[in-house]
Amino acid sequence: MKNKKKSSDYTKLKVKLILRIFSIMLIAFFLVALLYLFVWRGRGGDWLVDLLQNCYDMSEVDAIIFYRHFFRDNQIFIWIGDFLIIFVILMRVVFHWLTDMLERVNDGISAILEDCYSFDLPEEMATTEQKLIEVKTELEHRTLEAKLAEQRKNDLVMYLAHDIRTPLTSVIGYLNLLEEAPDMSPEQKAKYVGIALDKAYRLEKMVNEFFEITRYNFQKIIINKEPINLSYMLIQFSDEISPMLKEKGNRLSLNVADNIVLFGDPDKLARVFQNVLKNAVSYSFPNTEIFIDVKEEMEDIIISFKNKGYTIPKEKLDSIFEKFYRLDEARTSNSGGGGLGLAIAKEIVTLHHGTITAESYDQTVIFTVTLPK
Repeated sequence: MKNKKKSSDYTKLKVKLILRIFSIMLIAFFLVALLYLFVWRGRGGDWLVDLLQNCYDMSEVDAIIFYRHFFRDNQIFIWIGDFLIIFVILMRVVFHWLTDMLERVNDGISAILEDCYSFDLPEEMATTEQKLIEVKTELEHRTLEAKLAEQRKNDLVMYLAHDIRTPLTSVIGYLNLLEEAPDMSPEQKAKYVGIALDKAYRLEKMVNEFFEITRYNFQKIIINKEPINLSYMLIQFSDEISPMLKEKGNRLSLNVADNIVLFGDPDKLARVFQNVLKNAVSYSFPNTEIFIDVKEEMEDIIISFKNKGYTIPKEKLDSIFEKFYRLDEARTSNSGGGGLGLAIAKEIVTLHHGTITAESYDQTVIFTVTLPK
């Protein structure tokens, strides 16, 4: 169906071109016929014999013989040649019409480059005009996306600089206190060392995340697929994230059947589930339950992550998988990431020919990962 549509896009142009060529053939034939009937017929031979006699000093007999041998015996070829000459001359009109269309298309492309929508293409080129408008719209969309991505990246660098400076200032401050008070009690020293170490860990996390942002390139992701025991993988993640759950008083409910096998890259998919699960824990209300539910369908496996947290507005929900995007609450949270986790997750899922979506309502957030078996 798609190929049929493509072939009919320029039907009007094809019909008009065929009609013009056919019209030119008729005009050329008509002109040659007029030339023969009203100019040459009955008199052309006499004119040519007189011309040969006057210009080349031929006798009348020699001129007649020359006329019969070179013109009369080959008159069919001569008239065909005349027809072709007239046809080619008239075809220049068609060529001019076609080149004029190409020039107008070129003007349309120039208009795109000059941020202008004033295309002036004929009706036969309506498809080309529509394509040019689509190209213009797509270029504007990509330019806007690039500007937004650059703005988010700049904002993120600013946020990271602010977040890095805060723990660094605390570490320097507590270390200065320890240096300036050598007679401080062991309990007070232990307290200050513990605070400085906690801030240093936070600083290390920020620095690592910054390096992740600068080096990570989606184009370098390579997928190496193999059978994966999805049940075991999710159970393992549940155990690994227990300390983070306990810190906020959250609980994890895992609903997955035994021995569900998925064909994919175990390392990359582990990162997807880890990023989504950490995001769920980070933005969950304290002392609430996080649900992981796995459903197996005919061709797909659907993994959903549901948690109780602030409802994410739709305008932010649409951008949550973009690179360098962070919810506002992330900046005030120790678990706030740099905005790559969900973007990386989406890229990996897409490379597995799957989808990842997010929805939020009534203080509930649900991430759904759909992967082909």
